[in-house]
Amino acid sequence: MTIMLFGAVGTLISFIIISLGSVQLFNKLNIDFLDTMDYLALGAIFSATDSVCTLQVLNQEETPLLYSLVFGEGVVNDATSVVLLNAIQRFDLSHITSSIAMKLFGNFLYLFATSTLLGVAVGLVSAYIIKKLYFGRHSTDREVALMILMAYLSYIMSELFNLSAILTVFFCGIVMSHYTWHNVTESSRVTTKHAFATLSFIAEIFIFVYVGMDALDIEKWKFVSKSPCRSIGVSSILLGLVLVGRAASIFPLSFISNLTRKSQSDKIGLKQQVVIWWAGLMRGAVSVALAYNQFTNSGHTLLPGNAMMITSTISVVLFSTVVFGLVTKPLMRVLLPKTQSSNELSCELADSVDSKSLALPLLGNGKERESDADINIPLPTSKRMLPWDPTHTVHHYWRKFDDAFMRPVFGGRGFTQYVPASPTQWTLL
Repeated sequence: MTIMLFGAVGTLISFIIISLGSVQLFNKLNIDFLDTMDYLALGAIFSATDSVCTLQVLNQEETPLLYSLVFGEGVVNDATSVVLLNAIQRFDLSHITSSIAMKLFGNFLYLFATSTLLGVAVGLVSAYIIKKLYFGRHSTDREVALMILMAYLSYIMSELFNLSAILTVFFCGIVMSHYTWHNVTESSRVTTKHAFATLSFIAEIFIFVYVGMDALDIEKWKFVSKSPCRSIGVSSILLGLVLVGRAASIFPLSFISNLTRKSQSDKIGLKQQVVIWWAGLMRGAVSVALAYNQFTNSGHTLLPGNAMMITSTISVVLFSTVVFGLVTKPLMRVLLPKTQSSNELSCELADSVDSKSLALPLLGNGKERESDADINIPLPTSKRMLPWDPTHTVHHYWRKFDDAFMRPVFGGRGFTQYVPASPTQWTLL
């Protein structure tokens, strides 16, 4: 719920602040070539964050809650920004009325819901096919091919129905990792894991190379060179609105989230809030892609106003990535001092308690835990440790429903027979 609060509601707050701020401040620079749709598009463009740099610095073992919040909020934020821009481009916003605003919000919810449902449906179909049908079972080549093609099918279908493809393929990936990935052989799991990681790494390199090469596009910068002060003013205004919009969304929403948390250790502290705020200040490839989608035709434009918006977007992306990225690691050291590593803690656990006493509180029932209450075991804060008691939350009830109805049909961890290799490999052995 906190991730959705930051990723969806927080993005909407940032969208509103950037759009309204652009309208007010751009008029002081005598910028009159933007219409209502362009201002709303700017809000969606600069609401898309890029938290990769912060994730590279954060330690998932030392700060599991913070890492999950930053990662989850970043993904949902990108999807929300894309859906927002798609919804804006579908309406004539030259004269906004209350009815048009309601239709815009309704279209946003429609795109978000239908894109999510389509991704979930394709993911479930892929899990069922690999689990039940013979032609894809226990063959590494076929299993890997089916997983890649079914994931790509979700993207194609979303584009065909004019939905948000990035949101569809994201939720398709979640479902496939929960069900489909556990239905394939061990060799297929290793292959798909490295195949998708390699493709993702190559795609990321291409995106940043494209951004860097386009930053040197002389054609667009010629338009800007005629009025450099105005261009610097636009970039500065957009960067300032990003800072304000991010702060206005993270700190109030963190306060609201903390009201629902009973345990003091589960609350988001001020230093963690600053880290989450800082992680969302950087803008990346999604902002550039959305800017090109709104202000250019196939990557080219001959309009000075559109060229200024493109160059300003690139300037904000480069400045935030380079400057904010360089400050990220020293800032993390100040805000999050390094704690005891998981390896050192494991060694202390091994010295202080034996394996039997360590397993009892994790595997035993409630009565056994009461009888062993005198054992004082220093538990690490990693999310990999099992909870002492199941909590009656949304996740708890979802697990009960998943184990009772979903996994018996679509497979998943513990519901499929372990197959270490394909028949061909066994024959060779």
